[in-house]
Amino acid sequence: MAAATLKADCVNKPFAQRCRDLETVIEELPAKELHGIFPWLVESIFGSLDGIIVGWNLRCLQGRTNPNEYSVALDFLDPSGPMMKLVYKLQAEEYRYDFPVSYLPGPVKASIQEQVLPECSLYHNKVQFPSSGGLGLNLALNPFEYYMFYFAISLITQKNSPVTHHVSPSNSAYFILVDTYLKCFLPTEGSVLPPPSSNPGGAIPSPTPRSPAVPFSSYGMHHTSLLKRHIAHQPSVNADPASQEIWRSETLLQIFVEMWLHHYSLEMYQKMQSPHVKLEVLHYRLSISSKHHGSPAQSSYQALHAYQESFKPTEEHVLVVRLLVKHLHAFSNSLKPEPLSPSAHSHTASPLEEFKRVVIPRFVQEKLYIFLQHCFGHWPLDASFRAVLEMWLSYLQPWRYAPEKPPQSTEPLPRSVSEKWAAFIQENLLMYTKLFVGFLNRALRTDLVSPKNAFMVFRVAKVFAQPNLAEMILKGEQLFLEPELVIPHRQHRLFMSPTLGGSFLSSRSPAVTDASFKVKSHVYSLEGQDFQYKQMFGTEVRNLVLKLAQLICQAQQTAKSISDHSAETMASQSFFSWFRFTPSEANGSYTGNDLDEIGQDSIKKTDEYLEKALEYLCQIFKLSEAQLTQMMMKCGTAQDENGKKQLPDCIASENGLILTPLGRYQIINGLRRFELQYQGDTELQPIRSYENAALVRLLFRLSSALNERFADQMEVLCSRDDFVGRLCRYHLTNPQLIQKIRYSPVVRGRTSQNWGPRISLRFLASYRTLISLLMIYFLASWFYVGPVGCTFIILTGYFLYAVIMTFFFEAWKPHEH
Repeated sequence: MAAATLKADCVNKPFAQRCRDLETVIEELPAKELHGIFPWLVESIFGSLDGIIVGWNLRCLQGRTNPNEYSVALDFLDPSGPMMKLVYKLQAEEYRYDFPVSYLPGPVKASIQEQVLPECSLYHNKVQFPSSGGLGLNLALNPFEYYMFYFAISLITQKNSPVTHHVSPSNSAYFILVDTYLKCFLPTEGSVLPPPSSNPGGAIPSPTPRSPAVPFSSYGMHHTSLLKRHIAHQPSVNADPASQEIWRSETLLQIFVEMWLHHYSLEMYQKMQSPHVKLEVLHYRLSISSKHHGSPAQSSYQALHAYQESFKPTEEHVLVVRLLVKHLHAFSNSLKPEPLSPSAHSHTASPLEEFKRVVIPRFVQEKLYIFLQHCFGHWPLDASFRAVLEMWLSYLQPWRYAPEKPPQSTEPLPRSVSEKWAAFIQENLLMYTKLFVGFLNRALRTDLVSPKNAFMVFRVAKVFAQPNLAEMILKGEQLFLEPELVIPHRQHRLFMSPTLGGSFLSSRSPAVTDASFKVKSHVYSLEGQDFQYKQMFGTEVRNLVLKLAQLICQAQQTAKSISDHSAETMASQSFFSWFRFTPSEANGSYTGNDLDEIGQDSIKKTDEYLEKALEYLCQIFKLSEAQLTQMMMKCGTAQDENGKKQLPDCIASENGLILTPLGRYQIINGLRRFELQYQGDTELQPIRSYENAALVRLLFRLSSALNERFADQMEVLCSRDDFVGRLCRYHLTNPQLIQKIRYSPVVRGRTSQNWGPRISLRFLASYRTLISLLMIYFLASWFYVGPVGCTFIILTGYFLYAVIMTFFFEAWKPHEH
């Protein structure tokens, strides 16, 4: 009865009233009745898994546009709000809720469906076969897990939510809730707040181990969870509060990482699997196939193809992941310094402190690296890549989120990266080196004249140019390239797979003092034993940097050319040119560039960003002044005598000019172009987008009739040597076209008529001209001037303009027969 009433209220009552009613129901009803309402309520808030039901649409709910609903939703879903009270109330009764495996990320879904247990402990002991007549596998989740699963996956499933206004993802209710949950369950100061309990003096039990409902093989070894180690042999109602905070913290992080980062392609999946794991999976598949189906096992490609998915992260998704990365750095950096005595450490380190120590390498590193590689390889070559770039740079700079404050200095000098971060850089070497090469390859294919693209190059160069950072990266590469010692295979693979074994709370691996071994383990665990490492400071990457520096020089010159062209255009524009009262250009072609519209300020910013980026690249890779001078000279050889018009890079051959790959890049990105001109009669050139097609054709017929009717009279007028003759020659003839017609039979055949004097009325078909005439007639009617007066004013103005132009440009030129 209560459920039916609540569902009816969702349609009829205002949002704030519904939330107040829900709060009352949560407080008053017993857990047994709330158990049936909980799945419906979660779906009504976060939307359905198939994306059909939008729910509260938290991703589009903003305080600026909807302040009342925004504040009510945040209060209701707050960690101490009514919804979490409901979660903890049901948690105390150990209820379970089914979550369909088919909506999990592709790799996890495929492995579970093939009865191979994922490595993450989040899925252990939770997979169940469907009941009789049911379809598909399900996860049996406790209320906290069920709530967080829906909350996290709504970022992925609700992509087509209706948006009626511009939404800033970082100001949405969803983004604020992610930040709130991270601060609550992964605190940088103090401990996690204990959950509220309806039992005086009691605690909410952590999930109890469940026997598996289906036999599974596993990706790797199973270790005992530290959570189980802390609460073993204890009644769940009196569980240690420390283990409670660890359980919620670990569960929250695992769910966020699995839902947001556990996506990769078939190629990535094959690369990630170790040889012994792939062999184990293959044997298991063969046994399952022969036992249940009696048919030969499917091919390895077909077996692994199920792990591939079409995954296209959105900009909002990337921003949320960046928020997670930044908070995890702050959380990890809040770790208390280790005691000097090792014996003291084992007795004083709390589970939360242990969690901080391993949170990034154990949970985030591998999946984030794969996620970033996917984005670097598949994201469009436009300015939206800035979100991915900033997420990457946030991960590379954990020192930005360290608790210590930088010393105050009067000079804005860049802060040197401390040596204490050398271990982090070495254990994340591929994040710095391989992804930097990936960025170089992207930058070489983008238009660096665009201020946004130039800024991205500047940002990356500035980060990598921080004092001491390049040296530490180089040190990490040297450690990796050291001759490999003989290492026992089993120990090597165990260390290389930090995520194997599920929970971070496994027994800690023995301390490994060999820095070279750590770097090699990191690289091989992410890329496999047969990975061919490309040195960031090697010859191949250095050549890429030189190419980028050359493109930066070219982009600077292009930006300067655009700036000069825009300035000249503005200076030469007359008042009447806007009204299109001047005759059309001889070739009628567009001589500008789309970048003309970015403005002088943007061009200035582009030049500043590129100049600083080039300076930083020289610092990182020790480029000499001689190399820069040589590049500048090479860039300048393609300029003409005015230093403005640049032809694309090409090679002369017997068949003419052939574009080089660099030349094709320059044309595609608008950096350079060939000067194309219309060689025929201007009256017969294609109709432009700013012209009215019907008027062009009508005015052509009219001007043709006038030219045929008054051809002899115009010829006589143009042959005169006085001012009238010069006036007629300037406006009735086209000397450039006459020369082309005289010496080109091809062009002569494409003229509309004889190449003598003629009237051209095509400029009247321009939309600007039409708008200008309407404005003049409107103003004239405002001042009570009739149509005849308006026509007289227009014709008089045009005649005076023609006389002035003739006087200044043609009046004193001698007549050429």
